[in-house]
Amino acid sequence: MIVVGIILLLVGYLAPLPASIDQIAIVIGWILVVVGAILLILGATGRNVGGRRYWY
Repeated sequence: MIVVGIILLLVGYLAPLPASIDQIAIVIGWILVVVGAILLILGATGRNVGGRRYWY
């Protein structure tokens, strides 16, 4: 999730896209990076993520 967010951020900042698509890609990218980081922190502290103790 974090990797997809970073890819969307790079596409949003570097690719010559129309302004509306550009901003949508940037916003979705930041959301994915933040949610991925939260899930990573929760998983590292031993909490259940998505109802599972271990996520394969």
